[in-house]
Amino acid sequence: MDYGNAISDLNSNDIESVSILKGPSAAALYGSRAGNGVVLITTKSGLKNKGIKVNVSSNTLVEVPYLYYGIQKQFANGYFSYTPQDLPGQTLRINPAEAAGAGIEMNKGYFAIQWDSPRDANGVQIPTQVVSHPNNVANFVQTGLTTTNGVSVSANNGVTNYRIGASNMTNHGTVPNSDLNRNNLTSSVSLKANDKLTISSNIEITQSWAGNRPSTGTNANPIAAAYWYPETSDIREMRNYWLPGQVGQAVLTPDNQIYDNPYFLAHQINNSFNRNRVFGNIKADWQITKEISLMARYSLDTYNETRESKIAPGYSKEPNNGTYGISNAMNYQRNMDILATYAKQINHFSVSFSVGGNSLYLKGQGVSNSAAQGAGLIVPNLYTLSNIKSQNLNYGSGWSQKGINSVYALANLGWEDKIYLDLTARNDWSSTLPVANRSYFYPSASLSILVNKLAQLGDQISLLKVRGGIATVGNDTSPYQLTSTYGNAGQWGNATQLAASGQILSPNLKPESATSTEGGIDLGMFNNRLKFEGTYYLVDNTNQIVNNIPIASSTGASSININAGKIESQGLEFVLGGTPIKTKNVTWNISTNWTRNRTTVKKIAPGVDQIQFWSDAKAGSWAYVGDQIGSIYDAAIIKVTDKTSPYYGYPIISPTLDYEWQSVQMQNTRNKIGSYNPNFIMGLQNSITYKSFTLSFTLDWRNGGQFISKTERYMTEAVNSKRWLHSLINPGAKTGQSLRDWLVSNQNKYILDGIHVVGGPTAAYGGFAEGLSGNTVHDGVFVPGVVANGDGTYTENLGGPGTLIQPYVLSDGWDFARIAMLPSDNIKLRELSISYRLPHRLLEKVGGIQDLSVAVYTRNIVIWTRAKAGVDPERAFEAQQGGSFSRGIEYFNVNPWTFPIGVKFDLTF
Repeated sequence: MDYGNAISDLNSNDIESVSILKGPSAAALYGSRAGNGVVLITTKSGLKNKGIKVNVSSNTLVEVPYLYYGIQKQFANGYFSYTPQDLPGQTLRINPAEAAGAGIEMNKGYFAIQWDSPRDANGVQIPTQVVSHPNNVANFVQTGLTTTNGVSVSANNGVTNYRIGASNMTNHGTVPNSDLNRNNLTSSVSLKANDKLTISSNIEITQSWAGNRPSTGTNANPIAAAYWYPETSDIREMRNYWLPGQVGQAVLTPDNQIYDNPYFLAHQINNSFNRNRVFGNIKADWQITKEISLMARYSLDTYNETRESKIAPGYSKEPNNGTYGISNAMNYQRNMDILATYAKQINHFSVSFSVGGNSLYLKGQGVSNSAAQGAGLIVPNLYTLSNIKSQNLNYGSGWSQKGINSVYALANLGWEDKIYLDLTARNDWSSTLPVANRSYFYPSASLSILVNKLAQLGDQISLLKVRGGIATVGNDTSPYQLTSTYGNAGQWGNATQLAASGQILSPNLKPESATSTEGGIDLGMFNNRLKFEGTYYLVDNTNQIVNNIPIASSTGASSININAGKIESQGLEFVLGGTPIKTKNVTWNISTNWTRNRTTVKKIAPGVDQIQFWSDAKAGSWAYVGDQIGSIYDAAIIKVTDKTSPYYGYPIISPTLDYEWQSVQMQNTRNKIGSYNPNFIMGLQNSITYKSFTLSFTLDWRNGGQFISKTERYMTEAVNSKRWLHSLINPGAKTGQSLRDWLVSNQNKYILDGIHVVGGPTAAYGGFAEGLSGNTVHDGVFVPGVVANGDGTYTENLGGPGTLIQPYVLSDGWDFARIAMLPSDNIKLRELSISYRLPHRLLEKVGGIQDLSVAVYTRNIVIWTRAKAGVDPERAFEAQQGGSFSRGIEYFNVNPWTFPIGVKFDLTF
């Protein structure tokens, strides 16, 4: 072959490169037509015409904290609301260790000795004015910043199609000294080896790391410490957290303060991690004949992660030179699958049959080492394992593996683009189940009918589809859930102790099975300018595997793993949308969706009367037969049960020091107080385009449901909760009989319904005179109800003579979770953005630029919450051991809500 003649007709100035491919390589790629060789010529114009693209994007997001949990900012720390009028001639004092917010009223011109009050020449502290610092949390947090930058190159020359990209994300959180970083490298390549064979691959390499992820919960949580910080002091005074001359040894903290310096927690308790992950696949698609094709794929997902915790000396919970811990984890997942397909059009029928198989293998392992609680380091600020005494070293390691082999088949049948029938069948064999139950089969069938093509429905009907189906899905469990083993229980001198688990495992565990039945309708009208989709589904879950079901201690264990029985879910989903306006310059698209789901326990395994999902000291979520999953239970208030009594339904007050409600513990009653399930969830999506501008927003509305806020619970117990303060019943000028009559006439509101307290921390709040603190002060309250006389009669506790008055600080109903149950109703602006895309006519003038767009956006702004407590209902969850989360309960998930403002830039040339 004369290779010179191959390029004789080309403009030499337009040639980018020339290469010659000969021999087996040419035949393998281009078949017999390659002859003696192939000349590969790349032209400069071809580079442009074949679609080589470079994309550059940049995204910057600024998050400004603006909404905080509601703590009261009127009363200083203290147990009794003293005022100068209550203690004439005495010096008032404030002790930060008295975390209860029932002390001296701030901003009233009162003076008191405080932890940071100056001292006179004799070293005696001088009283200073008691003023509030209401912006302590706002002054502690910072504006968050996230930047994401990326670049990619892609091209398609008809034989090879590829895209290579790289991106970097850097985040500085709203909590000081918090960060998160990520680097991504992605590649996607497709090579058309010949007319019938295509080989493709997708690979992504990710590196994620952080110098510090802030602690959650309470003890080491900087945000929790900021909320607990005394309102009488400016939190910014704590920024220089080391005591002078004792850097790295002792921390500046208010005298006797029960929570650590929040700046110390943010900067000197560092939880870092580094994770390297690689995942991707390689796939071959072979079109053997016109009707027969074969796909084979190999997928891999693996990561290695190292986590370190470094706690400096000075932390109250680790007083011995600080502490250190490190853990390493590895996870490996491999998938191999193959699928053969036969597809053909036979007269009015389209048919497609596929058979395939899959092999999944997972392996995980981990090692952890840390100093024992309170043991600390030998040498302060040296964070190594060798700096921990061997007898104080907690260590552990473990590994697991799991395999699932599967075969499956699919059939897709169609008739004249009017009726479609889809059938599937699959069988899995899982290594985590006993041999007798290892194999499980699950089929499915679905039918769709295009009614508008079967009958003349008029020009207004663009689409009318009726659909229905039934499907069964099987599931296994995690590894090693069949046989109990001994575990490490720590050291006894030089001996290692072993202990049996408190959990009973089930050697005859069966696979889970979920059978779903679904029906729906899709409607399009006026050339699909108006669309509607409606779906009803019913899912029966049988043999659901549930772990840690509580059992009687007489069994020698605390919990058991079971196949639960039968759980049924029902749901409705509706989507309504359309395009009200569509002109040359303006397009308006709008849609709304509505969903509702209810899951009910229909049957439980023999010997088990409930399925428990979580249990706190004063609340729990579990389900009995006939009960809905999501129910929240609480202790019950002891009330008058005699229907003939004029006090029927009144709380029976305990005539002891607390003078409060009496309770029947939640374990002994089915006192359901709420559910974390919403009545429904509704969304609205809206987009308006005018020429090159697009305005879009998304709203989400959650209606109904409740959750337990442990943040609110502890803040109420310390009477720091603004919500609790505002819930007090102020009797005004009413006393004695007039107060009693007023409460009785409004008994449904003030006596029978919930937990109510009459009075308050000062006379202005209706506080009653009381002397339990050793002095007569006006911070008294009482619980409206009756006291049992022991003979079937009752004495009123309604404000008349003999009413049991207690200090305001003791007013919370600690024995009841309902004081901290908040409604979950909320409306969120999920996203709001305005973007501009440069018109093609202007791109042509610029030259070389294929696409250019700029957008400004914001996300997840809370428009309204029914609770009005500063706790985000979407954060109503609590992490549990093993990586799971309990729904319907939160514990100091009260990072401030932010107002995010983002700018996104995207350029392709």
